[in-house]
Amino acid sequence: MLGFILKLTWHGLIGRSVLALVCALFIGLVWEYAAGQSKTQIAAWLQEPELMLDTSVLLTVDVFFQVTFCILMARFISGEPMGRTARILLAVTTWVPGLLLFPVLFSMLVEVVFALPGIDFELIAWGTAAAVMIGLFLLAWVFKELLPEEDMRLELLALINMLIAILGVIATVNGRTAAVGTNSVEWAALAAVFGLLAIGAAAGLIIYRYSTNKLISKLK
Repeated sequence: MLGFILKLTWHGLIGRSVLALVCALFIGLVWEYAAGQSKTQIAAWLQEPELMLDTSVLLTVDVFFQVTFCILMARFISGEPMGRTARILLAVTTWVPGLLLFPVLFSMLVEVVFALPGIDFELIAWGTAAAVMIGLFLLAWVFKELLPEEDMRLELLALINMLIAILGVIATVNGRTAAVGTNSVEWAALAAVFGLLAIGAAAGLIIYRYSTNKLISKLK
């Protein structure tokens, strides 16, 4: 949610309003399903290793989108020439709110429903939706005022997503990261890791030199 709020700072009035409205509508439209949940059922979901592993995959994809946005936006801010594909990808990643934002909103709605017994569920849902819409809009404005430097906000967003990637994968595997210690070395796996690193480094160097030569040719 913090990453999403930071991302809203790159939107204007219309962009913030549209994305905040999408979040509000999501909360208002899923109230019936949220009201039918129970803490026992949610706890059971969190104990399912398969579901947690699927969640870790979604989290990885989500982080990939956000990091891609950070890289492209850094190029845009620095004034580096960007091709048509890069500009389209920047526009897409700017408007994608994040895959895990909606489960977070759903979880928040469930907690609010549990915390306010005896009140009409639909009233709770739409009240929460209105509060979220206004809150997102105001928080985005506050963050932009507190951090007017775009590069600082971008760095903070990148660091948040790196932290999410590290902690999220550990949390979502539900304890399956534990392994019995061993003194043997999987040489084939180790060689494969070094091979992938070498291939990635070589590909990055080739792409960098190609981009540099292309830029020099344009300047000439």
